[in-house]
Amino acid sequence: MSERLHYRGRLEQIRIYLGKQLRMFVYQNDWKVLPMAALIAGLVTFAVGKNLFKTQEGTLSGCFALVCVCIWNGCFNSIQVVCRERPIIKREHRSGMHVFSYVTAHMIYQAMLCVMQTIILIIICSITGIAFPKTGLVTGNFLLDMGISMFLITYAADMMALMISSLVKDTTTAMTVMPFVMIFQLIFSGGLIPLEGAAKKLSSLTLAKWGLQNLCALGRYNEQPMVTLWNTIWKFRSMVIDGEKPVEMITNYILDNNLLDHVLQESGRYNLNILYEMNSANVMQCWIILICFALVFAFLAMALLKRIDKDRR
Repeated sequence: MSERLHYRGRLEQIRIYLGKQLRMFVYQNDWKVLPMAALIAGLVTFAVGKNLFKTQEGTLSGCFALVCVCIWNGCFNSIQVVCRERPIIKREHRSGMHVFSYVTAHMIYQAMLCVMQTIILIIICSITGIAFPKTGLVTGNFLLDMGISMFLITYAADMMALMISSLVKDTTTAMTVMPFVMIFQLIFSGGLIPLEGAAKKLSSLTLAKWGLQNLCALGRYNEQPMVTLWNTIWKFRSMVIDGEKPVEMITNYILDNNLLDHVLQESGRYNLNILYEMNSANVMQCWIILICFALVFAFLAMALLKRIDKDRR
């Protein structure tokens, strides 16, 4: 584009490319990522929101689902943005485009998208009736803490997808790679599938692991009751031993003496997870790690695009 050739300064090129992204948002239907984010958030919160922040099981599965939504939103935002215009980037780079300006403009634009998606997700969670804790661990406001956390998860995933888009040669390859990246993130999050040995160490390289740790700490996982043990015992109420039903006798005693809440809380106390420790240091550590992931992915995207002139694809 001839307009860009008149501006060699990096800051001016950032402004030009950011303007281009905003025009694409309006005129090329990039805005569709927002209603899609609302639809996905609605489906997920409807399915898992009933016990979110109420029981350990509900919090773990609910936070895992929210992390999945954030990672999906981030990946979908930018998985095709570079590879779909690779020939244009190569031509403009030879005409004086600074890769730093191009990637920085994308970083700013994608951050704006991630903020909007995070706000939509929190609104959907509120509409579906999720009972949020009253106070946050870092800012004192839970919704603000949660919003920062979900934004950082989404943005780190966005920068990861931007890096992948800078690496692959076309949109078909990008969309083929994306499911494998998602599967890797979710399997090695350490949330729903217990990991041991090398697999457990590998989980530290995933955004999902730090995102889940972040949200579970904010959601006060370790303070909540555990219901799995009680539900399992309840299934054996009819078991007969020497003509007696000991499980039924125990469960009836607990119910008749209003001890169920105490039993559930004690079950939770024996199921604590040190990774989900409820304190501001834990949350802020996760924030810093997610920020570092985002910056590393952005740097790698720049490094890949700086070699675009040597690309023979």
